[in-house]
This record gives sequence, structure tokens and C-alpha cells, in this order.
Amino acid sequence: MSMSQTLAPHLPYLRRYARALTGSQSSGDAHVRAALTALLAGDQSLIEGVPPRVGLYRLFHAIWQSGAEHYDETAQIPGKTPEGRLKSLSASKRAALLLTAVEAFSLEEAAFIIDESPEEVEAAILGAQKTIDTQLASKVLIIEDEPIIALDLENLVTELGHKVVAIAATRDDAVAKALSERPGLVLADINLGEGGSGIDAVSDILAAFDIPVIFITAYPEKLLTGERPEPTYLIAKPFLPETVQATVGQALFFHPVAKEAA
Repeated sequence: MSMSQTLAPHLPYLRRYARALTGSQSSGDAHVRAALTALLAGDQSLIEGVPPRVGLYRLFHAIWQSGAEHYDETAQIPGKTPEGRLKSLSASKRAALLLTAVEAFSLEEAAFIIDESPEEVEAAILGAQKTIDTQLASKVLIIEDEPIIALDLENLVTELGHKVVAIAATRDDAVAKALSERPGLVLADINLGEGGSGIDAVSDILAAFDIPVIFITAYPEKLLTGERPEPTYLIAKPFLPETVQATVGQALFFHPVAKEAA
């Protein structure tokens, strides 16, 4: 099996991780391309004796860290505002959280990827989540046509300290509630059945005001191609509570407008 065939199944999920880590599709995808270019050019190589997925993420981290396009706790002046305190949260702590909660790596695998000890990774996860949860709280709009899933999401985000201001099951209802409630975050299902498209609903909302959006889908690979404008934040169904928690935290971390909406 060629290297391309070996790595291909892992690339959509590396894009998901890179986008959440950097806060944008363009930056995340650019770092993924840089890692693949370095690998194919022979400038970098996967470490022998480790699973290809683990080696690929480790290579990505080496490329990403060399770019210095992320928050560094040593480069920030401690601030009194929530945004200032959040910016003091190191990139490695957020990386540890995403690698375990979203990408489902073990502590040992995450430690290998970011070149730290499992104990350091575990401490980083706890520290990152505590900082994010205590400093961020927002009003949330849930766009979901399945009542049980909508209720599950409502319970999860409420337990995280956010306020669900509305739940919508159709495109038109979602847009109307977004305009009336002015939420600071949207959780949107891709397919609303007879209620239309969640993507279309979000497009209408974003045309009215700027807001972070997390899409939820049973087919994440279709929205992680890197070939067109795609979501920065994506949760796969069925989702785990820790995945929702970590992704919500990252979305609000990179979006100061959302913090003001709390």
C-alpha cells in the first residue's frame, strides 16, 4: 500500500483537528497541506514503529509549531479581562484537549504527538477545560429536527454553563429565532429533513451577523475535503459529551463577539 493510500483515511479528521486548533478552515488546511508537502518532498518523515495516524498528527504538530501561528502563554501579558486570560491559555493545552476529547487519542498517544509526558498531557487537559469553561459562557441556538438529539444537546451545553435561548427544527424557524435572540453560538445539524438545510439556515444567519457555528453531521468526511469553503468546527454523530464540550470551547475561544453575547 502506498503512503497516499495509507494516510488518505486520516486526512479528513486531521483537517477537523487543524481547523479547531487554529480557529479557521484556511489556516488549518494550510498547515495540513504544509505537513503533507514536507512529507512527500522528503523533508519530513513518519516515525517508524508507530501507527500511521499517530505519526501523521505528530508530523502536523511539528509543522504547526514551527509556524508560530498560535497563542503562546509566554508571549502574552496577563490581562484582567476574560479574553486576556483566555489568550494566556497555551496552545499545547488546547491541543491536548482536542487530541483526546475530539480525536479520541489516548493520553499516551497525545503525549507522543505533542512531545510531552502523559502526566503533562493529563494536567494540560484539566487546565485547559477549566480555563475555557470558567471564562466563557454564551447564549446558544440549537438547530436540530430530532427532538431527542436537541434535548441531549440542550442538556449538555446547559451543564457547561451556557444558556440555550432557542431550539429550531426548520430553516425558517432557525433564522427567525437567531434574529430575535441574537445568540453567541449556533449548533446546527446539517440535514433538517423536511425542514430544509441546516447549512442554508446558517448561511442566512451569517448574512445578518457574525457568529461561531458548530455543525453536527453523521457524515463528517463529506465536509472535510479541503477542496471548498467548509465548516471550521464539526462534530460527528453520534457525539460524546466531551467532544461537544471541547469543540464548543474552541469555537468560543476564537470568537470574541460570542463572549460579548453571553
